[in-house]
Amino acid sequence: MLITVSKSVGEGFSSLQAALDSIPQEYKEAVTVRIKPGIYEEKVTVKQGTPPVLLLGEDTNSTIITWSDNAHTLGPDGEPLGTFKSGTLNVFAEHFTAENLTIRNASGPGTGQAVAAFIDAGHAVFRRVRLLGDQDTLYTGQGKQYYNECYIEGDVDYIFGAATALFERCRLHNKRSRGYITAASTPEGAPFGYVFLDCEITSGEGVSEVYLGRPWRPYAHVAFIRTVMDSSIIGEGWHNWGQPDREETSRYEEYGSSGPGANPEARAAWSRQLIPQEAAQYRVLSVLDGWHPEGY
Repeated sequence: MLITVSKSVGEGFSSLQAALDSIPQEYKEAVTVRIKPGIYEEKVTVKQGTPPVLLLGEDTNSTIITWSDNAHTLGPDGEPLGTFKSGTLNVFAEHFTAENLTIRNASGPGTGQAVAAFIDAGHAVFRRVRLLGDQDTLYTGQGKQYYNECYIEGDVDYIFGAATALFERCRLHNKRSRGYITAASTPEGAPFGYVFLDCEITSGEGVSEVYLGRPWRPYAHVAFIRTVMDSSIIGEGWHNWGQPDREETSRYEEYGSSGPGANPEARAAWSRQLIPQEAAQYRVLSVLDGWHPEGY
């Protein structure tokens, strides 16, 4: 099934949500939603039970989904939405793919938690997608997730959650000093949390003292493998979130970091520098437990 969303009259649905809602509940085959260039100002939910769906944009500069809820925004019941309901894109389907588009939370800096994408899918793939926001930009709720050649920006805990997520050749952009890139809540016993392969960390002018991560939950796992890090990364690298006991249970790892922010000698003593044999285990099939995103 192919569905078109366009800003031009007569070229399909004008709303992405309306297009998704048009998919019959009993339909089980893959669906491609082609999103033509434009700025789509709407909050979008891919509901549980939706068949495998691909949101296919033209490119990241011309195809933009944007909304501006934050944790303090009042919902229909008059109560604040909270972090978990602030997302611009919210995905609860079992299989989901997005390519060639931008997903933005435009709430702005200093407005609190404001999620651009909340991904609570079984298997999710993002290719050439920009995720724009400030605090809590990407919420990886659960499941297996793969991000390839994506751009993700933010200032505080801007990649956070419990999912096993692999980021390959992605760019992470720090917007504020003394921030944190990751806040993993990896479940106890999960072999992998966040794995960054051949990624790059950049920052805005004058940004400094940014941490690679802090543990949202005790068993947080994050590994940066062959990552180019700019000077915004603080020497210590990792923060215990004011809870020293989490130093015993969190797994924070690096291998082959380069650039001005790579400083293995200064890293927190409770983090690890992997040896080559260990780093070799960080492959797509291993991290994603036999699932390969190719073809999704």
